[in-house]
Amino acid sequence: MEPAANPTPDDASHSFLPDGGELGTLIRRFDWSSTPLGPLRDWPQSLKTVTAMLLLSPTPIVLLWGERGIMIYNDAYSGFAGSRHPQLLGSEVRLGWPEVADFNDHVMKVGLAGGTLSYKDQELALYRNGRPARAWMNLDYSPVFDEQAQPAGVIAMVVETTERVLAERELQGQQARLQQMFEQAPGMMAMLRGPEHVFEMVNPAYCRLVGEREIIGKPVRDALPEVERQGFIEILDRVYRSGEAFVGSGIHIGLQRTRGAAEEDRVLDFVFQPVTDIDGNVGGIFVEGHDVTERARADLALRENEQRLRFLDALSKETARSVDADAILATTTRMLGEHLGLSSCAYADMEPDQDSFTIRGDWSAPGCMSIVGHYRLAAFGSLAVQKLRAGEPFIVDDHLARLPAADAATFQQLDIAATICMPLVKEGRLTALMAIHSRVPRAWSACELALLTEVTDRSWAHIERVRSAAAVRQREQSFLEQLEAKVLERTAALARSEANIRAVLETSHLYMAMLAPDGAILYVNATALAGISARFNELAYMPFWESPWFAATPGMPEVMREMTRRVAAGATEHVTMTLNMPQGVRVFDFSMRPVPGEDGSIVALVPEALDISERVNAEQALQQLHKMEALGNLTGGIAHDFNNLLMAVLGSLDLLRRRMPADPALLRLVDNARAGAERGASLTARMLTFARKQELHKTPIDLPQLIAGMKELLLSSLGPTIQLQVELPARLAQVKTDPNQLETALLNLAANARDAMSGVGRIRIAAEELTLPEEQNGLPAGRYVRLDLSDNGTGMDEATLKRAAEPFFTTKGVGKGTGLGLSMVHGLAEQSGGRLVLRSSPGAGTTAEIWLPALAAENAPASAPVSTPAPDESPRRTTKPLTLLAVDDDELVLFSTAGILEAAGHRVLTARSAGEALDLLQVNQVDILITDHAMPLMSGAQLAAVVRETRPQLPILLVSGYAELPSTAPALPLHRLAKPFSQDELLDAIEQLC
Repeated sequence: MEPAANPTPDDASHSFLPDGGELGTLIRRFDWSSTPLGPLRDWPQSLKTVTAMLLLSPTPIVLLWGERGIMIYNDAYSGFAGSRHPQLLGSEVRLGWPEVADFNDHVMKVGLAGGTLSYKDQELALYRNGRPARAWMNLDYSPVFDEQAQPAGVIAMVVETTERVLAERELQGQQARLQQMFEQAPGMMAMLRGPEHVFEMVNPAYCRLVGEREIIGKPVRDALPEVERQGFIEILDRVYRSGEAFVGSGIHIGLQRTRGAAEEDRVLDFVFQPVTDIDGNVGGIFVEGHDVTERARADLALRENEQRLRFLDALSKETARSVDADAILATTTRMLGEHLGLSSCAYADMEPDQDSFTIRGDWSAPGCMSIVGHYRLAAFGSLAVQKLRAGEPFIVDDHLARLPAADAATFQQLDIAATICMPLVKEGRLTALMAIHSRVPRAWSACELALLTEVTDRSWAHIERVRSAAAVRQREQSFLEQLEAKVLERTAALARSEANIRAVLETSHLYMAMLAPDGAILYVNATALAGISARFNELAYMPFWESPWFAATPGMPEVMREMTRRVAAGATEHVTMTLNMPQGVRVFDFSMRPVPGEDGSIVALVPEALDISERVNAEQALQQLHKMEALGNLTGGIAHDFNNLLMAVLGSLDLLRRRMPADPALLRLVDNARAGAERGASLTARMLTFARKQELHKTPIDLPQLIAGMKELLLSSLGPTIQLQVELPARLAQVKTDPNQLETALLNLAANARDAMSGVGRIRIAAEELTLPEEQNGLPAGRYVRLDLSDNGTGMDEATLKRAAEPFFTTKGVGKGTGLGLSMVHGLAEQSGGRLVLRSSPGAGTTAEIWLPALAAENAPASAPVSTPAPDESPRRTTKPLTLLAVDDDELVLFSTAGILEAAGHRVLTARSAGEALDLLQVNQVDILITDHAMPLMSGAQLAAVVRETRPQLPILLVSGYAELPSTAPALPLHRLAKPFSQDELLDAIEQLC
């Protein structure tokens, strides 16, 4: 029914209405004169204004005007009205919505009284499409005032929320149903939040599993601390990081389900399912699973029962043909011992006194002693006597822990730690015993006890039958016993052979395994398992290339997969490989070979590996040692030859300076040349120290006194911009080394420190007495003095520090260093029984530590300052003219030496070889023999030995560029002089020999 229309509308009367919209058109056409509102032209301005306003609003709005609530609404409200539109336009609200008349009466009453109403999600039953339907809406009612400021109507804003309310209720219902399912689920469920795996929700089944503990809001490691050491936290962390679910089947877990009680072993099937947000980020883990402990126990019981039945069937078959009691018992004890993995299994007959018994036969595992013999029951303790005489089994899982010491003593003598002994009681008397033993403590299971009980009953029943028929089958029994003995012997031999093979595999130091042709792991020996700290059940049937031996080495899984494929095709592989193992990087000699079957097909693959890391390291260390030894020999040889050259130069310069006129310019030239030669001599001394061919004049040294004496020298060498700090203890053990070489070493270290600080900084010298309880850094245990020189310079990186002490290695510019300073310090420390240790890092400076053995207090003489003559003093020489024989294969050195001696007033005979010297000695009387050591054919030391045989009193001076004798030289008390020597040093040596 359409609303009444005005056939002759007054355009001026509805000019206040906005254009457009269905309701605007309907209001213009409506015959309002038929309503209490009257024609449009008579409407009060307040009504016109509100009508124009609501027509422009997109929100469903209805105006209820007057006491009857005449309805005027907009297009949006028409959609809400449904099939009641357009009949509602101009109608009374009570009649338009009769089903909610009372509700609207209340609205009109409140609104016309000037009040407001507001409803949120108000539920009303409305007839909008011909049938009642519940609807929910937000309703806001406000009064509309006329020109006299009196309430003339009520305006209502209507927003339907039916769809939202129904959706929310459906969601709440779903959540309730899910919560109900969560709570009532027979399996365990839990929700963990965040990377710490905090319990957010758990269902009753989960609470029962963990013993009704308060776990909500706690991390797993705090709520269930026992699971952390079992590896479950690592699995949760991996699932949280990777976003990949983990499914566990038949997983054992130890849970402390009762406070203060021991952990219970439970078996679970479960899944850790990562829970992600809309961005795919893991925010938690959903845990769902089932406690299958009883099923697992039932399965285990079933398996144990099947094994028991199979064993009993095999035992019955094995003993069925036996008609000898001892053979039956021997077979029974052997099979029972092997089946249960025992140390020994024995049977015994009791004597009439009910105390003595004889073990007539037993089975012992390889390596276990036989216990056949005669015993007294009382020797095994009162508990054994009580139980066995009462016909009860005597069961002990640990003799030392369960029995008094006196009762356990006999078991200890027999190497038995755990026992089950079954008695046979006939007519109230103990007649026989059967016992199983373990040499280590063992918790006997009910299944084992039941099996022993049944085996004992069956065996003794069988024996009774056999004994009753023994008289009839005596001759046949003899034959069967011999046959049975051979079978038993071969069976035992086979068992021992198999045990020996397994023992070889399990005790081998090789990594050994057996693979299926597809690479699945079938067996791994103990050495290989120990190398990755794993158990075999963690590796069983895993692809070999995915195992922990190769997983941590980049690229190795792919290499091993291809190698396995080749070996499965019949190839044999043998390589050396470097692997990242749990204990660090290791080097292996690895091989893999196929195992062919009888038909020639590959039935297995056998990989083997030998850890050769120590050998490789030792070979590398030996190569480095040979390298340094060769370099030392080369350096020493060069220094020796250079010393000969310097000897000629220095000797000639000394002679030249004596004979030339006193011209200052010429003398300065000679002095400069001599200074250069002496610097060369210093360089050769460093080279010899590195090569350990420089003789050290070792004396006890008081380090504080030595360093105090050279402090001024250090300050002048370092310059004013270097701060020198000397921090030495008041009391410090003495050391024994060459003081001059030690001073040189300290000067070298100080110069290096100065250069590392670019001339500005701080150098600290300190010392400390230490005791090494064991070998450290190549130093044997003992007391040492550690002399430290540290700087705050630029420091060294690891590569530079590693090479710092190598000869000829320097970080200084060209012409600024020989690279022998640290090598010399290193050689000095090692020749003195100590060691040089460098510690440095970039930006943190460098510390050089010289470790020297400390002298015991009783071996350390009181040190006294060394007095040296003033530089301008000349030693007085009282030597009279002598006849000297000088021997040297180097003509330049020989000429220089002879010149120095002749200039001193001596008569000099010269020889260029040891043979020439011996010829001269036969025809000349000489006062002193001066000979070089390193000469061809015969050395100087060998020449001295020959001369001493005929002229034992002849003074001999041995000269050497090496300044040391080889180990093969004759052990003679010879005076020695090191090249290059000065004129004064040579003449002093001659004077000392006179």
